[in-house]
Amino acid sequence: MVWPESIPVADARVRLRRWRADDLPALVRHADDPEVSRGTSDRFPFPYTPTDGEAFLAGQVVDLSGPVFAIEIDGEACGGIGAHRLPRERAIGAELGYWLGRAHWGRGHMSRIVAAYAPWVMGALAVQRLQASVLDFNLASARVLLRNGFAEEGRLRGAVLKRGQLHDLRLFARIAGGRLATS
Repeated sequence: MVWPESIPVADARVRLRRWRADDLPALVRHADDPEVSRGTSDRFPFPYTPTDGEAFLAGQVVDLSGPVFAIEIDGEACGGIGAHRLPRERAIGAELGYWLGRAHWGRGHMSRIVAAYAPWVMGALAVQRLQASVLDFNLASARVLLRNGFAEEGRLRGAVLKRGQLHDLRLFARIAGGRLATS
């Protein structure tokens, strides 16, 4: 499938667009932050080096031929968002992931970005379910999902070892056509 070059967001300062090779300096600057990597999977390293950025931009970390976009704010790539279809009998769903450079936290950008991206990617992938996992301490990310029609389905207790500490993993999902009932 061929994905669009960009997706509109209801914020004139923000754009979702394909990653480019010239994003490397900005990518490294925003990704090389212990607070950013703290809330992501270990596929997102810290420290984040130019070599890590080159591997990402070459599609060696995630499949950039999929619906994976740079988050551009004020003309600079400062985060990313993407989804991938789940395998086999779960292929009616997809997993959502995103990150944003700390300089842009607390301004509502990610809520507006997910508001634009989630319905678009569900339609583009023709999935009924979009899910996201959030580490227990990442309350801001949980709020982003709840504001965008995701419901918390449960908690995988002691599921992730991150920087030597055991954490719960909270699971959120959005179903095509409406919210999930919460338990």
